[in-house]
Amino acid sequence: MLRYLDAGESHGQGLLAVVEGMPAGVPLQAENIDVDLRRRQGGYGRGGRMKIERDQVKILSGVRDGLTLGSPIGLWIENRDWVHWQGLFDASSDKVWEIFTRPRPGHADLAGGLKYGQRDLRNILERASARATAIRVAVGAVAKALLAQFDIQIASHVLSIGRVKAVPSCSKEDILGADQSPLRCVDPKASQEMMSAIDEAKRAGESLGGTFEVVAWGVPVGLGSHVHWDRRLDGQLAAAMMSIQGIKGVEVGRGFEAAFLMGSEVHDEIFYHQDRGFFRRTNNAGGLEGGISNGEPIVLRAAMKPIPTLYRPLKSVDMLSKEEVEASIERSDICAVPAAAIVGEAAMAWVLAQSFVEKFGGDSLEEVKRNYRGYIKEVAER
Repeated sequence: MLRYLDAGESHGQGLLAVVEGMPAGVPLQAENIDVDLRRRQGGYGRGGRMKIERDQVKILSGVRDGLTLGSPIGLWIENRDWVHWQGLFDASSDKVWEIFTRPRPGHADLAGGLKYGQRDLRNILERASARATAIRVAVGAVAKALLAQFDIQIASHVLSIGRVKAVPSCSKEDILGADQSPLRCVDPKASQEMMSAIDEAKRAGESLGGTFEVVAWGVPVGLGSHVHWDRRLDGQLAAAMMSIQGIKGVEVGRGFEAAFLMGSEVHDEIFYHQDRGFFRRTNNAGGLEGGISNGEPIVLRAAMKPIPTLYRPLKSVDMLSKEEVEASIERSDICAVPAAAIVGEAAMAWVLAQSFVEKFGGDSLEEVKRNYRGYIKEVAER
C-alpha cells in the first residue's frame, strides 16, 4: 500500500512528509522534485511570500545512489520565512505573540477555531494555509517518478481566470508547453486578458479564482474498480482534487456539460483494430467509466474560488469581544490558479500511483514491471 503523512505550519521551520510503500529501484533525484516545486511557486498574481521562499526538497531517507530503497522516504522543505517568525511555532518558546481573533470569511479560521476550541486562530490558519501544498507537490513528484517508468505523463493548464476564458480545445503538445505562459494558459490572447484582470483585481483590493485542467496520458485500462464505492478511481481522483485548498468543484471529462446533452452526444463509441485493440475516437468520459480507467487520457477539471484574504477586507466578528470588525489581512496572492494546477498534477499523480501499486504491486520496480507487462499482454490478447 502506498501512503504518506505530512506535517508543518506555514511559518514553522518547514514542511515534512514520509512516503511509505514506494517500490525499491525507482530513480529519484531531489533536483527533479525541485522542478515541480519551482513550477508551483510561479504564475502571474502571486504574492510576496514567493519572493522569500525558494523551495527545495531535501531527501532525508529511503533513497541511495538515486534509487529508492523500498523503505520510507523522508522529505523536508525549509520555510525561509521562518526566520521572521522565530518562536511562533517553537514548542519550548515563551515569546508572547499578539493573538489572531478576526476570522476571514471563506477561510478555515472560524470553523477550525470553534471545532478545536482555539482562541488564537493562528493555530488554525497556519496549518490550513496553502503553504502546505509545497510538500504535497514534492510527494506528487515522487509519485510521478514511479509513473514515468511506465510512460505515464501528467500535465495541466489554466482554462479561466475570473470571467476570462481560454479557447478550450488544445493539443497534448500545447498542454505540455503551458509553463511557457505566465499564467500557464495555452491561449495567448486569453493569457493577456487574464493578466489585465489580475492587475485590476489587485488595484481594487480583490482576489480572483478560476478553473484548470489536469490530464494524464498513458494510463492503462483497469485501474480502480466498480465493485465498491470507495474503490472507484473517479471518486478517489475527485476527492484528491477537492482536498486542495480553495477548490470548490471538480468534473471528469465533459462533466457538468454532459447533463445538458443527449446520450448520443456524450458516450464514446467503441472501436477495435488489430494493432490498437479496443479504442475510442472521442473521450467525453475523461478516461473513466464505471470507476475504472478505460485506457484513454484521464481528464479532470477543477474550479478554484477567489483567495479569501482580501486587501479590502470583508466584515467579520471578533472571536473574543463578539464585536463587528473587518477581517484580518494576511500577506496573500491575488490569484493562485496556475499554482493550484500544479498541485492538481500532484494530487492526480498520487492517486494514480496508489492505484497502480495496488494493481501491479511488488517490492521492487522490476517486479512491478514484470506484473505490468504480463497484464498488458493479457489485455492485448483478449
